[in-house]
Amino acid sequence: MALFPFCKTATGAVRVSRIQLLVYCVLLCIIIYFLHGRKAGDNVKSPHPYFRSMEVAAGGERTEMENSKATLQTPVETPWGAPLVWGDNRNSVRRRAEFAQQEIRIGLLALVVGTYAQHVRRFISSAEIYFLPSQMVTYYILIDNPRMLDPPIKLGPGRQLKVLPVAEFPGWDKLVYRRMPILADTIKNQIGREVEYIFCADIDQEFVAPVEEEILGDLVATLHPELYGKPRKVLPYEKDEDSSAYVKEDEGDYYYTSELYGGLVRDVYRMALGCSLLILKDQANGIMASGREESYLNRYLITHRPTCVLSPEYNWWDSGLAVDVPEKRLVSLGRQCEAFDAEKREKHRC
Repeated sequence: MALFPFCKTATGAVRVSRIQLLVYCVLLCIIIYFLHGRKAGDNVKSPHPYFRSMEVAAGGERTEMENSKATLQTPVETPWGAPLVWGDNRNSVRRRAEFAQQEIRIGLLALVVGTYAQHVRRFISSAEIYFLPSQMVTYYILIDNPRMLDPPIKLGPGRQLKVLPVAEFPGWDKLVYRRMPILADTIKNQIGREVEYIFCADIDQEFVAPVEEEILGDLVATLHPELYGKPRKVLPYEKDEDSSAYVKEDEGDYYYTSELYGGLVRDVYRMALGCSLLILKDQANGIMASGREESYLNRYLITHRPTCVLSPEYNWWDSGLAVDVPEKRLVSLGRQCEAFDAEKREKHRC
C-alpha cells in the first residue's frame, strides 16, 4: 500500500514528474517541521520567577510576585568578592574546619523590653543547642525587667549569661531611636573588653539548625528572605531624599534584615555608631525612615559593604514571598506572626 493516495506502486519503470517531486518535498518539510515543533514545545519551561518579578516591577501584575516564590539561586560570593554563606556548602565546611582548633570568644546580644521577655528562654535554649556549640559564648541580654529571668537559665560549659538592665521603653517608636545607641554604648563600655565577635539578634527568634563558625567575619549582614533574588527596583530602600537613610536609584546590591548582624567588635561598634548618627540626625529634623532601624542599617551597609553575607537560611519565616531555603537555621517568630492571618495569629498566640 502506498503511503499517500497519489503514490502508486510501480509495476515498471517509475517516472516522477516535476510536480510530484515538488509535492514530495513540501510534504517532507511539513513532517520535519511538525516533529521538530513538538520536540521544541516539550522543552519550553515557564519563565524564572526572578524574570517574572522584573516584569512586575516594569508594570505587570504585582499579585503574580506576591503569589510566587523565587526559584532559589545559591551563589557563594557577592559581586564585591565577600563570601555569601549557605550553611552546608563546601565553603562553609571549610571555614568551620579552619576555626575548629581555635578558641574564640563570641557574644550574642539581644534587647528585651516589655512582653518580649516571654521569648528569652526559648531563644537561649535553642542557641545552647545550635549557636556555635563548640565555642565560648556570652549571652548579653539587655532587659528592662531582669526579674523575668528568674530562675536562672541553665547553660552548658563555656557559656555564660550577662543581664544588663536598661530603661523601660514605653513604645516601639522610642526603641527605634535608642537601640543602635544602646548597642554602641554597651560595646564601648563592656562588650569590647570581653569578646572578639558580637552578634546582635532580635529576641523573638528560634535557632532550629546549626549556626557555626561559617558566620564569622569582620562585618556580617543577613539577607532578607522575602527580598532575596528580587530586582533592585523593588527593594524597599528609603525614598525620602530628606532622610539620612535615603538611597539613590543607582545604589544598593541587596536588602538586609535587621534581625541578625554582627562581626568583629570594632566593626560592629563602628556600624552601631554610624547608624546612631543617621537616626539622631533624622530625629532632630522630625523624620523617621519608612523601614525604621532597618532602613538606616541598609544605608550604612551600602557605604560600608559587609565582608560576609549570610543567606536567608539565617533569618527565615514562612510567607508567600519568602524564598525556600535548603535549611532553615534561625526562624523569626515575630515576623512569622505578621505573615499569619487573624485565625492563625490566635492559634499561635501571636
